[in-house]
Amino acid sequence: MPVTSRFDERKRRLSGVVAIPVTPFDADGAVASETYGHLVDRVLSAGVDVVTPNGNTGEFYALDEAEARHCLEVTVKAAAGRASVVAGVGHDVRTAIGAARHAGDAGVDLVMIHQPVHPYVSAEGWVEYHRAIAAAVPELGVVLYVRDARITGEQLARLADAAENVIGVKYAVPDPVRFASVARDAGIGRFAWIAGLAELSAPGYFAVGATGFTSGLVNVAPSLSLEMFRALRDGDFAAAMTIWERIRPFEELRAADGNAHNVSVVKEALAQLGLCRADVRPPSRPLTGVERERVTAAVWPGLLAR
Repeated sequence: MPVTSRFDERKRRLSGVVAIPVTPFDADGAVASETYGHLVDRVLSAGVDVVTPNGNTGEFYALDEAEARHCLEVTVKAAAGRASVVAGVGHDVRTAIGAARHAGDAGVDLVMIHQPVHPYVSAEGWVEYHRAIAAAVPELGVVLYVRDARITGEQLARLADAAENVIGVKYAVPDPVRFASVARDAGIGRFAWIAGLAELSAPGYFAVGATGFTSGLVNVAPSLSLEMFRALRDGDFAAAMTIWERIRPFEELRAADGNAHNVSVVKEALAQLGLCRADVRPPSRPLTGVERERVTAAVWPGLLAR
């Protein structure tokens, strides 16, 4: 008989498109709450089942603690039980624990711990950082955000041994071969494996074990992200690559200059659709006129072709 866990259902829910909403700002630079709610509602109404407020596409590191908590609360209200909300948390251990507990109080049952940004990260320190946060919220499912190629499957397995609620891994190292090895060393069936580099990388990661992928594109064209997921879920890689070709120009604009314009491109597209302002906070920057024209060319007819 297979071993069951109280977290199995939450782990199952992570297999799909994991939307990372942008954080819209108003003319004064504050979080535009009503617009934020509308953006979340738009994505969920299209059929997305999982949303992560306070992700990197949401400019997590440019938000203060009160703003991040507010964004979570707006997301929970907009979701209204229609989808799983995975709260992004991070920074120092104490701040991350506080954010995770706030998420639980807000009705969320899953959190994603951002990759530590400290310049001196040891393997043992990485494990202890995540163990301490997971242990503080044993009732919540925990998703790890792995961006460091030095993290091994052995470390992931050890962490899961110490914390039953560690159930998912958002893997964002740009190396599907490395991912395949890490996932199998950790236990391919032990975690929900989420391809963390969005649609352009998703086919390669699905081919070797991922069952979901994160998306910022979903803010602009949710139907395309869902169509790609269904193709990958069904093993129809030819159909997935047809979508891949369609979204490639837009996603390559986001990835340019070491992903410097990841958020700026999405917000510019949303601004052109009349859905939010294009404003971003440093260290991101607004696009130039030429860059905005490139976004226009990628969106019409590419993303929005009928």
